[in-house]
Amino acid sequence: MQNQSSSQSSWLRSYYFVRAIFSIAWIAAAILFGGQSHLIAFLLVIYPAWDAFANLVDARVNGGLKANPSQALNVVVSTITTLAVIVAVTNSTYAVLAVFGIWAILSGLLQLYTAVRRWRHFGAQWVMILSGAQSALAGGFMISRSIGAAAPTILDIAPYVGFGAFYFLLSAIWLVVAAYRKAHA
Repeated sequence: MQNQSSSQSSWLRSYYFVRAIFSIAWIAAAILFGGQSHLIAFLLVIYPAWDAFANLVDARVNGGLKANPSQALNVVVSTITTLAVIVAVTNSTYAVLAVFGIWAILSGLLQLYTAVRRWRHFGAQWVMILSGAQSALAGGFMISRSIGAAAPTILDIAPYVGFGAFYFLLSAIWLVVAAYRKAHA
């Protein structure tokens, strides 16, 4: 059991680092390609698709979708969001921001639930709990901006992605430190 827990903890460290790196790369691309609408549309679609894929892989590594119902639901929510973003991109930036807002609320709550469930086994989940809660709050903010007068841009979504990167990176580092301490105790 100890080996399995150590292996899963190692997986989470790697998983959190990869999620952080992807988000940082996404932000860099959003800033770099800010004026190119077809590349921005691609970035807007790829982000929830990546989240669906990442949750699917993580759930499978940790016992499967049946053993991880919050992640299974997150895969569904993120997949539907990907499709909704494809439709919204052809409509307006307001619609895109509203879709991202709804998704941020739902995926944030599901992430929070997943982190609470993992708390006693892996530690460092307090960061993911904060991330899930902040995601839900950010979603509400995005929805409020989507009904505002100012036309939204991808830079209205970039801070959300940035906080996600920060939380994933902090969780990964926290797990690295915990593993180091455990190995040298």
